Amino acid sequence: MERMEASRHPGETTRPTTAEVIERLSRFEGPPEQFLSNLLAVQCQVGPAEGGAILRAAKERGAEVLAVYPALEKGAPAPVWLATAAEACGQAVAAGVTATKPIHSPGDLYGQPAERHLVLVPLRGDRSVRGVAAFLIEGRDAAVLAGIRERLELTVGLLSLYEMRLLLQRRQMDLRRLRAAMETLASVNAQERFTGLAMSLCNEVATRWDCDRVSVGFLKGRYIHLRAMSHTEKFTRKMKVVQDIEAAMEECLDQDVEILCPAPPDATYVCRASAEVTRHHGSGTVLSLPLRRAGTAQAVLMLERPVDQPFTVEEVEAIRLAADLCMPRLAGLEEQDRWFGARLAMAVRKGAAVAIGPKHTWIKVAVIAICGVAAFTIFAKGNYRAEASFVVEPIEKQMVPAPFDGFLQSVAVEPNSEVVGGETVLATLETAELRLQLAEAKAEQATYLKQAAAGTRDFKTAEAMVARAQAEKTQARIDLLEYQIEHARIVSPMTGVVVKGDLKRQIGAPVKTGDVLFEVAPLEGLRAELSVPEDQIADVQVGQEGQLATTSFPDVRMALVVERINPVAEVVDQRNIFKVRVRLIDRDPRMRPGMEGVAKVDIGPRRYLWIWTRPIVNWVRMKLWI
Repeated sequence: MERMEASRHPGETTRPTTAEVIERLSRFEGPPEQFLSNLLAVQCQVGPAEGGAILRAAKERGAEVLAVYPALEKGAPAPVWLATAAEACGQAVAAGVTATKPIHSPGDLYGQPAERHLVLVPLRGDRSVRGVAAFLIEGRDAAVLAGIRERLELTVGLLSLYEMRLLLQRRQMDLRRLRAAMETLASVNAQERFTGLAMSLCNEVATRWDCDRVSVGFLKGRYIHLRAMSHTEKFTRKMKVVQDIEAAMEECLDQDVEILCPAPPDATYVCRASAEVTRHHGSGTVLSLPLRRAGTAQAVLMLERPVDQPFTVEEVEAIRLAADLCMPRLAGLEEQDRWFGARLAMAVRKGAAVAIGPKHTWIKVAVIAICGVAAFTIFAKGNYRAEASFVVEPIEKQMVPAPFDGFLQSVAVEPNSEVVGGETVLATLETAELRLQLAEAKAEQATYLKQAAAGTRDFKTAEAMVARAQAEKTQARIDLLEYQIEHARIVSPMTGVVVKGDLKRQIGAPVKTGDVLFEVAPLEGLRAELSVPEDQIADVQVGQEGQLATTSFPDVRMALVVERINPVAEVVDQRNIFKVRVRLIDRDPRMRPGMEGVAKVDIGPRRYLWIWTRPIVNWVRMKLWI
């Protein structure tokens, strides 16, 4: 950057360079308003630009002007370039890229290039564009305008640097506040008794935040009782200072707000009792904080300082954090250190308040409902049913194998298709190769027959006999090929529904003789096979009735009767189950083989408590059995 001098006469001071101005601005720690004004001044100097403004996009008002350079006189109207920038702010924010707009003066001729331009540089935040920086540039040369725009874009980064520095300062302040609170908590937690803990808290807070006196009081009944005072081992409630402090604490507890006395001008709380403490006991500043446990204020911490040392906002937040961290242990030891009778009376009082008081209505309703449910489960009886999954299967079914080795040419059916025995074609095998072999065999047979005829004519008996034998052999081959071609169309052997054979995606795949391609079952005879768990099979007997429902039709209940129980268990999914065959009564005509669902067999009336606790009781019995 060139050094800009105010004058070259001896004795006059030179202006700082642009690099020096930017360096000073990068270390600026003043308020944001002053920083924005200085930033615009630097950007207008670097550009150079006649003027600049920083605008923030607003939903209702279009744009909000945060800073202008040079500053406008009070009451003066906004210049034309600033109004133009406000109008274009929304578009620049939406576009997110630097834009240049010409600014025409009233004396410009039509079609004449503008002598001044408005450069809109977007100001980016963490995730989006927050606003724009607008600059008024004088010049018509596009190259000069491009250079100025690049320099302005580079200087916009100073705003992000300033924001990062402010954020770092806030983080450091939060860490200092957290450190002070944690150190206070660590010092207080070394105590095992309530008295020592309260005294340690008062002394630690008084030392760390330079307080003349720190006191803590707990709510007892309807009033606050002072329990500890910094650097004071013994005190009585008859002392005037103790009575005034307790009155100030009750004032804080009744309002359930932090009270600072002298109060700031915008305060809405009452601090009359705190003012009495400052007036009669030499404290210039009093801060009272309610200590809450489970959202309820149970104690008050009061700090006193000289009048020339008021509490700052950072100190108040740090003290509040330390008090909130120490309160759970402080309240817990305060209850624990009471004598047994007091603890028992407090527990009874809380229980009675919860039981007969006006609060916790829904909890009481819930308790009554739970008692009613418990009585119902103990004395009421219900129908105990063994629950098991089932699969619908046909009583009989016909396998349809491949008649010979070959390849699938077409498949006409799929599972759940209805077929007619002897008429419906299930699938077709490739016969092109078989037909070629048949033609070849017929040609060979004709050759052998000619050889036999020639041998007979020439009295060559042996050759004629051999030729006839070869012809007969070829005829057997022809018969086999014709049989295979005839049976290439696989026809359903019975009337029913296809229960297995989804082969449409395997067209062209090879098949071997005897491979089961389809399974056909009649729809007239269906039954269900239940998979009863081992822990319930002892309750299931032949002849018991029940109901079942399929997954396809969960709203349809069909009656069943147990016909047979398989005496041998099977392992399914690492569980022992018994297969139970049942007969369906009033079967739904929409049922198909392979459907699954849930069946429930009626065992008999049992108490609900026994029904619901039976699995866990059996499990406990097995675990405790020796």
